[in-house]
Amino acid sequence: MAESEILIGTSGYSFKDWVGPFYPEKIEKGKMLDYYKDRFNTVEINSTYYRIPHPAVFYHMVNKVKEDFEFIVKTHRSFTHDRKDLKEPSTQFNEAIKPMAESGMLKGLLAQFPWSFKFSPNNLQYLLDGKDYFGDQPLFAEFRHDSWDKPEVYASLKDNYIGFCCVDEPQLQRMYPPIAKATTSIGYVRFHGRNMIDWWRPRKGSDRYNYDYKKEELADWVKKIMKLKQDTDKIYLFFNNCHHGQAVRSAQLMKEMLQLEL
Repeated sequence: MAESEILIGTSGYSFKDWVGPFYPEKIEKGKMLDYYKDRFNTVEINSTYYRIPHPAVFYHMVNKVKEDFEFIVKTHRSFTHDRKDLKEPSTQFNEAIKPMAESGMLKGLLAQFPWSFKFSPNNLQYLLDGKDYFGDQPLFAEFRHDSWDKPEVYASLKDNYIGFCCVDEPQLQRMYPPIAKATTSIGYVRFHGRNMIDWWRPRKGSDRYNYDYKKEELADWVKKIMKLKQDTDKIYLFFNNCHHGQAVRSAQLMKEMLQLEL
């Protein structure tokens, strides 16, 4: 097997508080992706969880980047959190992502399930059946509750060509452990930070993703990623510790540690 390709980016790119820490002062919001794409070769679009945009939004995105740029798009909350009456929102979602899918730059969809979505045979079947809503698009599943950490889950994901999303997050009660696994040829890791204080009850002016990774914290993941490379063709690493450009700093630090080009 050829050596696995590693792509590093952030979970979202359009943040006001990144102006200064990352983006130049007075940058227009519509120019942020133009700036971002010269420094990273992939991004995770998270805004689709909250609202399904018009297809024109994705059309303009793909026309701002180079042909080798790669997008991952988060599924709408109707699939992961509401889990009912899915026909209309899934149709709308698939229509929205069509320009990106047709460009070849859309490389998969992320389904991030909440901590309250715990393992059960019915919930597992819901996920397996739900893949059909998204046609041929690769699907990655992220779990927050550690009840999903069992061999039968990984086996089912593998048998149904659903990718497993590894997570780094605070190790509070019943949170998913920081394990490195892949159930398809694509590895996927999301870094949420380790803000234990604000995870469940965010303080004013803060929230669960307000965290700045230290080099020694990422060093453990460098070892895991090296092992993950042995089982995959490609690995995505996305940093979701979005406050004040911390995700950018962490992503750039990880690039240096993995000796990837900036």
